[in-house]
Order: sequence, then structure tokens, then C-alpha cells
Amino acid sequence: MLNVPAQSFPAAGSQQRVAVTGRSKVPLKPGRSLMDWIRLTKSGKDLAGLKGGLIEVTEEVLAKHNKKDDCWICIRGLVYNVTPYMEYHPGGEDELMRAAGADGTDLFDQVHRWVNYESMLKECLVGRMALKPTVAVKEPCQAIPDKKEVFNGMFSKPKDLDNSSKELIPSYDWFQTDGTVTIVIYTKQKDINSESVIADLQEGRLRGEIIVNDYSFLLHFELSYAVHEDIVVQVLGKVRKVELILKKKVSLHWKNLGKPLQSHNSFVKCADRGLFFRKCKLISKSSVSHDTRLLCVLLPSGTHLQVPVGYHVYLKKTITGTEIVKPYTPVISSLVSKFKDPSHNDKTHVFFMIKIYPSGLFTPVLDCICIGEYISVSNPEGTFLKPQAEDVDDLFLLAAGTGFTPMVKLLNYVLTSSSNLRTAQLMFFNKTEDDILWRSQLEQLALDDARFDAQFVLSEPNAKWTGKQGKISFSLVSQFVKRSKDDSKILVCICGPLPFLEQGLQILQDLGTSCEEIHCFRA
Repeated sequence: MLNVPAQSFPAAGSQQRVAVTGRSKVPLKPGRSLMDWIRLTKSGKDLAGLKGGLIEVTEEVLAKHNKKDDCWICIRGLVYNVTPYMEYHPGGEDELMRAAGADGTDLFDQVHRWVNYESMLKECLVGRMALKPTVAVKEPCQAIPDKKEVFNGMFSKPKDLDNSSKELIPSYDWFQTDGTVTIVIYTKQKDINSESVIADLQEGRLRGEIIVNDYSFLLHFELSYAVHEDIVVQVLGKVRKVELILKKKVSLHWKNLGKPLQSHNSFVKCADRGLFFRKCKLISKSSVSHDTRLLCVLLPSGTHLQVPVGYHVYLKKTITGTEIVKPYTPVISSLVSKFKDPSHNDKTHVFFMIKIYPSGLFTPVLDCICIGEYISVSNPEGTFLKPQAEDVDDLFLLAAGTGFTPMVKLLNYVLTSSSNLRTAQLMFFNKTEDDILWRSQLEQLALDDARFDAQFVLSEPNAKWTGKQGKISFSLVSQFVKRSKDDSKILVCICGPLPFLEQGLQILQDLGTSCEEIHCFRA
């Protein structure tokens, strides 16, 4: 599930229609699935329309190809003829036409960040722009002045940052003993925590990333000498620094850390930092319902990654030669587990609750992965901030289907960490009883914690169902979102399919719920 901040919506009382940012799907014609598109790209048909050649494209030429039957789009300096892809695009023709004959980099970054367009559209490549595109290439690498400054971890401050952001730029240094190399990153943040640090040690390459508000600071080296696979990460919040400790394989004196790699020592907006993946081993798989699985993957020993509450990651698999990428929100292993298995903790394992679509391309492949095989998992992304939930009196969760997944860790967090919480309520919409995910666990949680209550709403119940029926409506939501006291501080989180989100957000707006009291997780 993707995060959409509450600020994306107009405040209560506004006449503007509630909008949901993100990607929406439209019904596709028969024979126009993702698998059908992949088959077409491998058929040998000339999809670019240039008979195998590539050309330089000027802005004037690009602008002429702006019709549905003749549509070119520029993405990061490369021009694609997306005309043959129109009928296969899940977001519909109109969405692609927003960038027809123009630079579509911003559109793809905002709506299709998870799409591997280089792989999906490689047979549609027309050529490069003759002029440098106006949109900056992702992952700009800051210039590194000289060797001495590299050693001390200093670099020029990016010119496009405001003064307050420039003060946040971390710096680094390093030192060594006979057996270790320690990289010290001075974060300048007193509230730095373990979730703000992502480190990967893979095949002699170290990638360390520090998240500073909306920015990402990156260290990226091909190390001078061999080190052991595991890495130790120490977050010292009181002194505002992070230590990455590497264990030498051979007791040699290092003259330098190694060769700087792409984007080393850069400080950019998180949204401008490209996705980074590591291969994680599947170690368990179990059924949650008739069509939903709980997968557990093991992070590599050289990876330090903790997915914050409300954040999602991307899973990647190569299917019939094409890289497919999809976003998923990690969950915890159980809502009611009283004794946690020490080997299944948040620092080494990541759990996913995934609905399998038999006619889909990606989820059936995930369902068939065997224990011991690998799945590529990206860095976390999201906009949810824990303080949003820490000081609320009443928490209301509106979920439909697998829109339940962002609620799992959030619910666990507030019930175990919030001292102010009076009530936490879930209204869970599904088609049938068999579709309700973790129903028994939710019912047990309600028995164990008096603050929590779950209501199940079915749109296609059987004759024996005595609970609530129907789809999301003003009547249901108005009875559900009620403050425990007149002055209660509340937070309403909502997640599900696009129509569910749009209707739910409009209802909340009609009820007078302010945008500051709403957080939307986009399915």
C-alpha cells in the first residue's frame, strides 16, 4: 500500500472534491493484460516504428507526437513510442496522454515510481532527446572536490537546498583497528533512530543511507579490501551520529575506504533517490485465507533495514525476462502472539500479507516461490509519521480487503506504545466471511485489550450473517467515527481500492473531519 499524506486532501468545508493521489486502475479489454503485453514485446513486432533504428529527438519533433494513435513520451532523456502500449496500460489511455509529446518524468515519478519502464518499454524506444531534458536525472551525484575532503566526508552543499535544509547535511569520517573499520556519520539530528539508517554490504560494496526528514544522505563504496558479510550498525542518538562497523578478513592497514561509486556522498530528496533492492530469502509461507498468503523473508546478513510503521516496500521478480515491481506494506507475524520467536524479529525478517490473483501476472509467481528461493526487496518508502498516532485519544481504521495490511503494524504500535490512547477501532469491509483476514486474531485482540474493537462489514454475506452489511456509506462511517469525548484528538486512517478511498474520504469530509485528522494509505 502506498502512503498519501492527509495534506493531499482539502480541509473540511472546502467545496473542492476530495482527491486521491496515486495510481488508479481501469478495466482492460480481453487480451490486454500485462502478460499479453510482455508476449507482444517478445513477438519481434516493430513497436517503436523505426525498423530497429534509433534517432535523436528534438523537443519540436517530440511535441508533434501527441495523439492517441501517435504518442511519444520522454522519460529521463529517453523517448518511447507508447502508442502500442495504450490499450495495455492499467491506468488507462487518458493517464498516458497527460504526458503525450512531452517530458513525462515527473508523471512517472509521482504515479508510476514502482514501474520498471526501462524493461516494460524497451521495445518502444525511439531514441534520446537531442537537447538535455528540463527534468533533472534521478540520483544526482554531488561533485567530490578532492581526495582529502573525501576522506573527511565533506562535500559542497547542493545549491538548490534552502538554508534550513543545508544545515541538515550530514558528514562522515572513518577510523580503523587491526580487525575493524568504523565509519562514523554525523547526522546533526538529535532524534535519529534505527529506522532512519539503511545499510547494505554486498560483494565488497557498502551502501549506507541516512534519512534526514525528506532527504537522503548516501555513502557508496567499493571497499579497498575484503570484509566479513555481516555489518554492525550503532545508532547513537544522543550524540547525533551513526557508526557502521565492518570486520576485516585480513589484518591490513587501509589507506582509504575504497573507490566511490555512483551517487556517493550525495544529499537529495528521498523522492529523487532511485529504488535500491537486495535479495531476501523466503523462509516461510502460510495461508491467511483462501486466497491470501503470509510470506516471511530473511534479510541478508549484510543488511540493516527496519521498515517504519505505515511504510511500504517494493517486491521485484523477473518474469518471462521482464522485471516486474509491485508495492506491498509489511505486516507483523501475528497480532496476538504473546511469545515472540527470537529468530523472527523485525531486524532480520520481513512479513508480507499478499492476496493471490489467479489471473494476475505477479502474485501467482509469488505464490509459487519455494522456500529457500529469493525475492528482491526495496528500501522503505512512505509519509506516515509515528507522532501522528502517538498522542491521539481515538484511532479509527477504515480498511477494505488487503487495505488491512497497513493497519496491522499501526494497530500493534499504538496498542503497545501509546499512553494516551482511549480507543482503537477497526471497520473492516469485505465481500464474504471467508475474505476477512485474521478474523480470529482480531476477535482475540478485542478480548485481550478493552481499548480495541473490530467491526466487520460484508457486501455479499450469506444468509447466516448477522453483522453489518453493505459497502462504505455515510450511515456506517458516521456511526463509526465518534469521539470518546468532545475534545478528543482523533486520527482516521483509511486504505482500500480507489473507489473505496474516494467515497470514504468524501464522507469523512462531509462529517467535518479535518485533513490533519486523516491519513490515507493508497492501495
